[in-house]
Amino acid sequence: MISIGLSTWTRHPHLIHDEQREVRFDEYAGVFPLVELDTSFYGVPAPSAIKKWVRQAPDGFKYILKAHSTMTHHDDGHTPVSERERMATFKAFKMAIKPLVTSGKLAMVLFQFPPFFTRTLEHIRYLREVRIQMADLPVGIEFRDPSWYEGGLSEDVFNYLKSLNLTYVIADEPFDGNAGVPFTPIVTTPTAAYFRLHGQNRRGWLQREGSWEHERTNYHYSAKEIQTLGQAISNVAKQVEQTYVIFNNNGHRDAAANAEMLRDELDLHFTGLGPTQIELF
Repeated sequence: MISIGLSTWTRHPHLIHDEQREVRFDEYAGVFPLVELDTSFYGVPAPSAIKKWVRQAPDGFKYILKAHSTMTHHDDGHTPVSERERMATFKAFKMAIKPLVTSGKLAMVLFQFPPFFTRTLEHIRYLREVRIQMADLPVGIEFRDPSWYEGGLSEDVFNYLKSLNLTYVIADEPFDGNAGVPFTPIVTTPTAAYFRLHGQNRRGWLQREGSWEHERTNYHYSAKEIQTLGQAISNVAKQVEQTYVIFNNNGHRDAAANAEMLRDELDLHFTGLGPTQIELF
């Protein structure tokens, strides 16, 4: 089964006939059965917010949550936290998301590591720590540094993820050999595959000039690119129980239209889409 979704649900005017306002959850959930949220990257979600996410979602709707920034060592680029604090964040995060887990609405927890999380022995060992701390929860691992693919050792990396039952996140993004990562449709868990499509804005992604954090995902996939991605996604989907596809190319609000293009390319018909009127906050 293939599920398609977007990063957040509010910033997709295409879904509401280009009205210039935030998209409501019920409007989003009437089109897509999956969403990826990054609020949990900045702070462990409050139990009240998690419970509302559960209540507002139609049957079959699922969430992908980003792991908190300290859980992915983003603090290393600023002021590193203590390991005691890091482990406490893991504990708080797992406690907070319990309602999503018990309701069956958690698709995965995304560990999106920063570019400075390179392939070192320390970081390799940390991946094992992630699995230990997350117990049997579904976890996706996204690398941002090409060192994980260098030296002919990428097969060892993928086998290591398999041994830890960690889902490798298949990213589509600009790659020049020194920055970014290559598109590598590899399966590391039998239950799930996870595609994150960031677009191919090479200048915005690789050069980091001006408002690059916004511009790097400013990209519209062409029909030919969607067809090529669709073939890769279909091939991967044959190897797993569930395939999640998230469009993150939303710098200029292109993600929703591209997601619909892929849905139609793959002739997908999502069931159980039933908007509710319960708001997030």
